[in-house]
Amino acid sequence: MRSRGSKRLADEPAGSTGTRDILVATDVKKIYKTGAESVEALRDLDLTIEAGEFLAVMGPSGSGKTTLLNCLSGLDDIDSGTVVVEGKDIHRMSDAKRSHDRAEHMGFIFQSFNLIPVFTSAENVELPLLLAGAKPAEARRRAEETLERVGLGHRKKHRPNELSGGEQQRVTIARALAGGPSIVWADEPTGNLDTETAGSIMDLLQELNNEGLTLVLVTHDPAIGSTAGKLIRMRDGAIESATDRPEE
Repeated sequence: MRSRGSKRLADEPAGSTGTRDILVATDVKKIYKTGAESVEALRDLDLTIEAGEFLAVMGPSGSGKTTLLNCLSGLDDIDSGTVVVEGKDIHRMSDAKRSHDRAEHMGFIFQSFNLIPVFTSAENVELPLLLAGAKPAEARRRAEETLERVGLGHRKKHRPNELSGGEQQRVTIARALAGGPSIVWADEPTGNLDTETAGSIMDLLQELNNEGLTLVLVTHDPAIGSTAGKLIRMRDGAIESATDRPEE
């Protein structure tokens, strides 16, 4: 991860680290307008995310954490700058193309789970695959494989109201992973969970990252932030600091 305000690894020879940049954001600005008032939610922000990174984003409420996630993933528009994901400037795409690319390259994990109540675990995981054009049999196979991967193969026929909070979050993780994304965005994924359950979810995310998953996680919890390989702190729409976790 490289960002304005941290040591500029960009000065190193190209390819010297053997890493691949998945996302490069340059001079990103986001302004929210309410009547005559304007709030600069992101201020000329630079950030590079490399393949296989586990990046945590922290900062006080209103610092721009969730806005950063939404703008880098293309869920929200930006006012200026560029966000290049897998070599494509996502904010120069049409809404339809950006939505298609997001479904192809990204997964999302939300604090509130966002599961469809009348669907089983497997059906919730299948749905985005079907919307992306997968055949029903292939969607079912991938959903069941991914639920097994997150430890919920035995709960694939259960609906959300039959699952614990931790199990529901594992379904959302499976849903995020089933499409084989390049990067997964997690916005306060443990915010609705007790400490023990949150720990088990973070263990799973850490394990997935160790297997090569690129993960960007927004959190208020310093204990969660400390598990990431890299940590950025935001304040007033800008990156205040960027640090690597010391090697163990």
